[in-house]
Amino acid sequence: MYGLTRATVTLIAAAISGLLIWFATQIGTSTNGDYWAAYGVIAAAGLVMALSQLLGGWTKWGWPRISITVFLWAFIPAAIVVLWIVVFHQPHHGLGRNHFRKWSNDIGIDGFVRDFKDYVGVLSFGLGLLLGYAFDTTGPIVHRKRNKAPAGPTVAERTAPEPPRDAPPSDGPPRE
Repeated sequence: MYGLTRATVTLIAAAISGLLIWFATQIGTSTNGDYWAAYGVIAAAGLVMALSQLLGGWTKWGWPRISITVFLWAFIPAAIVVLWIVVFHQPHHGLGRNHFRKWSNDIGIDGFVRDFKDYVGVLSFGLGLLLGYAFDTTGPIVHRKRNKAPAGPTVAERTAPEPPRDAPPSDGPPRE
């Protein structure tokens, strides 16, 4: 059942992602608004694919939660790089495009950033996927009954065992 559930949810997510990518092609990229909308929808397609694995029971069938470590150490650095490239390639000035182009030239990475022009969609999809990977599940909550402690004397009420008869006398206080 687990495999069938996961396969079904993955197929549904792939269909939704495909539909989102097709929708992004209908938006176009001729203006800055269209450009950001199209690549935002493509990033959402990546997010749908990653989240399908949580919903399909990929991990532990628990409630989704965000992993702060993955978010801070994987998503944030990747987001900075991807957004740098996406801003660099937007069609018209605005949102700091000219600043990013100048900064890229100043630090000598403009050629590297230009090489990604045809792959901005792939980077956007990957960024959405990476955001989805920052989520995990906590596992199912298991309610356990508390067992009552066995009836008997408490630790304070217990007495020390008697020493054996042939034991040497202790130097401690006399026993009553």
